[in-house]
Amino acid sequence: MTLIEKIEKITGITRYGYPIIGCFAVCLFIFLLAGIYFIFLPFFFLTVFSLWFFRDPERKIPNQKDLLVSPADGKIIGIENLESNNYDGSPCIKVSIFMSVFNVHVNRIPFSGKVKEIKYFPGKFFNASLDKASEDNERNAVLIETDSGIKFWTVQIAGLIARRIISPLKEGDVVLKGNRYGMIRFGSRLELYLPLNSEIMVRKGQMVKAGSSVICKIN
Repeated sequence: MTLIEKIEKITGITRYGYPIIGCFAVCLFIFLLAGIYFIFLPFFFLTVFSLWFFRDPERKIPNQKDLLVSPADGKIIGIENLESNNYDGSPCIKVSIFMSVFNVHVNRIPFSGKVKEIKYFPGKFFNASLDKASEDNERNAVLIETDSGIKFWTVQIAGLIARRIISPLKEGDVVLKGNRYGMIRFGSRLELYLPLNSEIMVRKGQMVKAGSSVICKIN
């Protein structure tokens, strides 16, 4: 375990928030020493909010081998069959998850496998709860192939406020179910493009948690 991983584990805060939290904390300290309290108070609340927003709690990962888990905390806002998806043209089941600013924003790997392809699309910043965000907004799509040859896409989509998609994954990486793989800052959307024979185990309107909520069984 690296030093940064140890710090994350102790603090329960993701590394992706450290620059923002540090900036607010330094400003907070300066204004406190200077006695400029009318500016100190806003920065105090910004520091507290950023500590809360970048929280990264541990999750219990289901150990059943055929269960695919949610890549994000949030609300299921859509489940639909598509004749063709936007990333490889294959038919699939699309599951959309909306993350509000109040959700944990660290994303997790839905199922163990190997990263076969990554497609990044620059774009606009519509409200992530709108369907057109799937095609028009900035997004990062990752194709994962399981050991048994099943392929699925997990797609990070920026939103109206979220302007920063973070993903350290590279093509060829071996990934494990439930492991962290980045985040989207300040409200956004995650989509899964799953094989048509997947047994969906969630419903529209259901709240899910990254790494622990089961989305489907894959065969």
